[in-house]
Amino acid sequence: MVFYAAIIIISVCILMSIKALFKSNKIKGKKVSFENFLILAFIYITVMVGFGMIYVLLELQGFEVLNPGNLGSNNGYIEKLNTGMYFSAITLFSVGYGDLSPIGIGRMIAVVEALIGYTIPAAFVARVVFDMDRKSIKE
Repeated sequence: MVFYAAIIIISVCILMSIKALFKSNKIKGKKVSFENFLILAFIYITVMVGFGMIYVLLELQGFEVLNPGNLGSNNGYIEKLNTGMYFSAITLFSVGYGDLSPIGIGRMIAVVEALIGYTIPAAFVARVVFDMDRKSIKE
């Protein structure tokens, strides 16, 4: 029961973080600002940690999600956490070194994470441009 509650809470946190991209009061209409950079950074961190925790929780429940390849086994919690966060980061940022590969349900989770990783910058730019256009129409 705790496992499912944790997955739901993590998913809600990820969705709420992504939702911040579409709130006009969060992202200011400037092209470049430190505040916009921080908002984008926190969105990425939330999504990365959220997906990393999903991988770790699934591994702890006995699901094989990541194939460590030549890295050996992930026996301890810290090793699983390190591997989950690392895989989440390289998937979210579309680096994909190839040293880890998703298996089973991990493949679908990785696809969703990669899709989110591709759409965050596009949504961010679209939001800023939309706000700038709306601001110029008012003036």
